[in-house]
Amino acid sequence: MAPKSWLDIPRGSHFSLANIPFGVVTTPKCSDRHAAIAVGDHVLDLHEFAQHQGFSGLEDSTASLIASFSKPVLNDFAALGQEVHTNVRRYLQEILKYDTRFPSLLKSNVGAKESCLFHKDQVKMHLPMKIAGFSDFFAGKHHAYKCGRILRDPSKALSANYFHLPIAYHSRASSVIVSGTDIRRPLGQFLQNPSDKEPSFGPCSQLDIEVELGALICRGNSLGEAIDVNKADEYIFGFVCLNDWGARDFYSWEAVPLGAFNSKSFATTISAWVILKDALEPFRVKGIENDTKLHPYLQQRTVENVYDMKLETSIRASNGDSGILSRTNGRYLVFSFEQMIAHHTVSGCPLEVGDLIASGTLAGPEPGSFGCFLEGSNGGKQGIDISATMRRTYLEDGDSINIRGWCGEDDLSLVGFGDCEGTILPPIRPAWM
Repeated sequence: MAPKSWLDIPRGSHFSLANIPFGVVTTPKCSDRHAAIAVGDHVLDLHEFAQHQGFSGLEDSTASLIASFSKPVLNDFAALGQEVHTNVRRYLQEILKYDTRFPSLLKSNVGAKESCLFHKDQVKMHLPMKIAGFSDFFAGKHHAYKCGRILRDPSKALSANYFHLPIAYHSRASSVIVSGTDIRRPLGQFLQNPSDKEPSFGPCSQLDIEVELGALICRGNSLGEAIDVNKADEYIFGFVCLNDWGARDFYSWEAVPLGAFNSKSFATTISAWVILKDALEPFRVKGIENDTKLHPYLQQRTVENVYDMKLETSIRASNGDSGILSRTNGRYLVFSFEQMIAHHTVSGCPLEVGDLIASGTLAGPEPGSFGCFLEGSNGGKQGIDISATMRRTYLEDGDSINIRGWCGEDDLSLVGFGDCEGTILPPIRPAWM
C-alpha cells in the first residue's frame, strides 16, 4: 500500500504516492514549460519547487539536476540516469508523505504551495520529451494472430519469422503528439473496392486505433555497438500509454512492397505522464510463452519481463454517447521491451535519449479484449455494439478515444498513466480538392 499523503488523493486515482509520474506543464503563473509530477488531482511544478529551495533536502543534488527541471522537455532529466530518477522519485514521495521529514519545504510552507502546487485543471500538459526517433514493434501475439487471420491465409496467420525476432518498422517522430491533441482524418489513396484496378483519393474511411505501451529511452549507444539484452533495462527512462492511429484502407493499397507509410505516419498519441521504470517494477509478470530457440542476443535471463497493466479503451461520440470499447492487458507480449532494444541495436543502430519504442498492439485472447477496430470488426465485416445506441466498424468524425492504463488492485495505491485521448476531426481539404 502507498504511504498516506498530506494531500488529498482520491480513491482510484492513477497518481498515488506509489507512482510519481513526470510530465511537462505550463501553469497560470508561468507560460514557460517546466518539468512537473502528478499526485492525486494535483500537479507539482518542479521548476518552481526548486526555486523555493524544495530540493535542499535531497542528498547529492546537483546544478544540472536543478537546471533540468526548467527545461521545456524531460530529455535532460532523463539523460541524468536511472540512479538520479530513483533518488528524485523517492525524495518527492518523502516530501508528499503525511509524516514527511521535510514539512517546511512544502507541507507547511504556504508560499511554496501557492507557487508550486496546482490543481490538474489549472495546468496545460505538453509533450513530455522531444522524440528523437520512433520505432513501432509488433510483439502483441494475439493482435498479430487475429489480424493475420483477417488479412491473410488463416492457416498462415503468423509469418515464419514471428517467434524468432521482434518485428518492427520505423515511424515518424514528428507526428507523436500529447494526449488531448485533436486528430485530423487523413487524406490519401485507397481502393474503393478490392477488385478496382485504379486507386481513389479522399478521406480515410477505415480510421483505426492501436492500443500500445511505449518506452522512452534515457541513454544512447554508439554506432556499431549492440546493447546487451540483460542490460537493456538500464536504457529505459519510463513508459507511456500509446495510441498509434492507422488508416486501414490506405495501408491495404500502399503496403506492398515496403510496408506502411502514410497509413501510419499522420498521428501517434502518447499519455502526458511518464511512469518511471522503478514504479512499475512491482508489477512484472511473465509474458506470452515463446518456445522458439532464440539467438543468444535475445536470450533474456529475467523471466518476468513484461507488466501486468490493465488497459481500458473508451469511446465518446459527438452526441455525448459513450461506452467501453475494449479491455486488455500489457502482459500480452511475446517479446519484452529489453528484447526489442537488443534487436533494435544488434545491427549497430544507435539509440538516442528521447527515442520512443512502441510495443505493438496489445490484444488479449478473450472476447472484448481486442486492441483495434480491425480485430473487433473482423476486418470491417461486422459492427461493434458499444452501447444501446452506438455501433461502430471504424471511427467516425467527432469520436473521442481514451486509453487508460494502470497497475495494481488497491485503489489507494494505483500506478497509472491517466488519459491517452484524441478526438477525430474532419480532414483539412486542400484548395485543389
